[in-house]
Amino acid sequence: MKKIEKAALFLKQHRQLFRCPVCQAAYTSVTDKSIICPNGHRLDLNKKGTLYFLRRAIAPEYDKEMLLCRRRILQAGLFDPFVDLIKTQLPPAATALDVGCGEGTTLNQMEDQLATAVGFDISTDGINLATQQATKAFFCVADLAHLPFNEHTFDVIFNIFSPSNYHEFSRILRPAGKVIKVIPNADYLKELRQALYADDAQNKTYSNEAVLTHFKENYAKVTAKQVNYQFPLTPALSHDLLYMTPLHWHAKPERIQGVLAEPFSKITVDVTVLTGEK
Repeated sequence: MKKIEKAALFLKQHRQLFRCPVCQAAYTSVTDKSIICPNGHRLDLNKKGTLYFLRRAIAPEYDKEMLLCRRRILQAGLFDPFVDLIKTQLPPAATALDVGCGEGTTLNQMEDQLATAVGFDISTDGINLATQQATKAFFCVADLAHLPFNEHTFDVIFNIFSPSNYHEFSRILRPAGKVIKVIPNADYLKELRQALYADDAQNKTYSNEAVLTHFKENYAKVTAKQVNYQFPLTPALSHDLLYMTPLHWHAKPERIQGVLAEPFSKITVDVTVLTGEK
């Protein structure tokens, strides 16, 4: 089955998840290539089987090369331990949304435990890469500020190293739903941060205190589990690590060259997995 045919079938089966970005009406009709709201606003599936919900162009921060680096190192297992922890927290037969899904690897690793999986990102490159995987998930280009989903449609929202919009999360989450958010701790990728910013006190350290406090302000019931481990790296994966994160954006060229000349043999992953419920 072609990707566009598979996507059209998904929309026919799950039309109730989506709403029109123009008038916010729930979609009422799906054709072989389009989804249509009662006011006649139409969105067409592209050949890759995705929908483009943005009403204005938004420049993504990650370029295609960063996304490819991220894909390679994630598929090598960089995030596996905390992804495995997330899997233990999933309710049965859940409908899940991955916020800022990037190139889709993390959602792909969890989708077998989900009844329905949707991922979105503002990056068209990321969404196009996501569809290259063998996946049952539906992917779309959308804006966190104006989510194209109906009220109370998702059991779980994944928010992994991506921005949050708790007002929108509350709108689309079912009453008993949960938000699972992954945030970096102070030691996350500490070897890379130290190598790039040893002489820059502002960028050498990181605190998640503000992010953690904001999360707790929005959920009555919060659980937090820290996951800390060392991940072994080959020289090729050390290269991908350097370029998969924004850490290299403001680093001095000589610092970047130093990392390339002396690849890391391992990297520290230090995160907190937060689960929030109303």
